Amino acid sequence: MPAIALVGAQWGDEGKGKATDILGGRVDYVVKPNGGNNAGHTVVVGGEKYELKLLPAGILSPGVVPVIGNGVVVNLDALFAELDGLAARGVDVSRLVVSAGAHLVAPYHQALDKVVERFLGKRAIGTTGRGIGPAYADKVARVGIRVQDLFDEPVLRRKVSSALASKNEILAKIYNGREIATDDIVNHLLSFADRLRPMVADTSRLLNRALDAGQTVLMEGGQATLLDVDHGTYPFVTSSNPTAGGACIGAGIGPTRITSTLGIVKAYTTRVGAGPFPTELSDGWGEYLQRTGGEVGVNTGRVRRCGWYDAVLAAYSARVNGFTDYFLTKLDVLTGIERIPVCVAYEIDGVRHDVMPFSQSDFHHARPIYELLPGWQQDITGCRSFKELPVAAQDYVLRLEELAGCRISYVGVGPGRDQNIVRHDIIRSSDTTPAA
Repeated sequence: MPAIALVGAQWGDEGKGKATDILGGRVDYVVKPNGGNNAGHTVVVGGEKYELKLLPAGILSPGVVPVIGNGVVVNLDALFAELDGLAARGVDVSRLVVSAGAHLVAPYHQALDKVVERFLGKRAIGTTGRGIGPAYADKVARVGIRVQDLFDEPVLRRKVSSALASKNEILAKIYNGREIATDDIVNHLLSFADRLRPMVADTSRLLNRALDAGQTVLMEGGQATLLDVDHGTYPFVTSSNPTAGGACIGAGIGPTRITSTLGIVKAYTTRVGAGPFPTELSDGWGEYLQRTGGEVGVNTGRVRRCGWYDAVLAAYSARVNGFTDYFLTKLDVLTGIERIPVCVAYEIDGVRHDVMPFSQSDFHHARPIYELLPGWQQDITGCRSFKELPVAAQDYVLRLEELAGCRISYVGVGPGRDQNIVRHDIIRSSDTTPAA
């Protein structure tokens, strides 16, 4: 049975939570394989809006087992605050499973994240300040603390003491900050141990056994392709691999088990934080997209930078991830625009580039080459089949499909759970031709 990797195709905030929620009711497990509480999703269910930060969106689907995979870095304060908030709204959170191999975000990671960003000033990356990068850095440096360490106090104490030996030197002597006591960190982390223990499991084994039993697993990636530490706009990236390959690593599922890779792409482009953005709009159209699309970060409250759809990025993402399908979200936001620009190539130092340049310096200087497509005036939020869309809206979708080299199987026409058009069902159908 299928393992499906769901990946953001731009710089995040494409609507991955909505896509997960739509598919989630028909899968057995939804796994978050990477990121931390810096990767939020907004999901609208029954007119109610849920803002998820660390938890996979599958937690909102009855009967689905939500899993936090080994590739996630977990802030325990944030985890239990989010669980308590959902429980208070009547959501069943008892099914959550957390990988014993997931790393923890400790208070000293957050302290380092914030002080380093302040020190960098204008050169800052634009992190959320939640300690995600420093936690991943410790993981790679082999000095990280994992979920399983909470259940062996001597090991936990030894690891925290070792980590703080160097970090206190950095905080105090480089950034003129206060040193952090080992006992304070250990006691803080241990305060969550009893509550966390029943949730912890070998999630790789759990998920592979589920696939062996004919169940369906959906891997819900955080962040997005252009934020991937290897394939994104480095150094303005996250600290994990939020691409399809990273989903395998972060969930403990082999690549041969994936049957579909679904890219989530917005009908225009947004970005939060610093870094190059060729189609960014600093005029009234940027404000229009921000206002109409409600482009404010779930986690940070920061207004998202907005720009026209970038087909060069979409094609790059399809290649890097091996997408079998695209989910195009927020098509309704473009309603009422007479002529819609789509970036089909870049101009760099007078030379046209039809594909993503490999040089970060070149990408930083890229200027969009636009193709203008006819817009539509009709309200499309009630459309539930492709044929119901205005012809111009259909043509827009088909042109984006052609430019991406990847079929667009789902189209979002509103924020609601049911406001979608399904052209091809990746769970139930093996047909390769999009439906009308």
